[in-house]
Amino acid sequence: MKKLGITFLLLSIIVTAVVVGASRNENGVEYLRIHIRANSNSELDQSVKYRVKSAIVDYLTPFIAECETKEQAIKMLTLERENLEGVANSVLNLHGFDYESKVAVRKESFPTRVYGDFTLEEGIYDAIIVELGEGKGDNWWCVVYPPLCFTKTQNVKYKSKILEVIEAFKERVHRG
Repeated sequence: MKKLGITFLLLSIIVTAVVVGASRNENGVEYLRIHIRANSNSELDQSVKYRVKSAIVDYLTPFIAECETKEQAIKMLTLERENLEGVANSVLNLHGFDYESKVAVRKESFPTRVYGDFTLEEGIYDAIIVELGEGKGDNWWCVVYPPLCFTKTQNVKYKSKILEVIEAFKERVHRG
């Protein structure tokens, strides 16, 4: 009976991993990206894009720190959408720009991107899109969840709830 219970638990974990894995990348981590599109490629528009990026990262950092899942991050960003537009528009206004921003959370296609030793493959990702003015200039993008752009450390560690359950199960079985 004990073996049947263990077998059932392991099968449940495997099925859950397969179902959840279908909506994740190869390495099993779900990503939420951020994409800030400049109005144009003029030096001024590109410069203000980076100022907007800094203000948005500063604004979002405490919120992102509280998110334990990508779904929580998406919900938080959706709720903060108007405030994010306000942050971006304040930076634009402060620097004399007459255009505004539009913020949306949606699926977006991204090319392969390398962040230090970490590579994020090309694909369709959930993303927060911050479009400045016409949004026709070069872009800045990074990862909101897990927070690659929202941390002071370069050492990114990923947690797997499924792996934690398996490790805890192995430890209990090993102890008898």
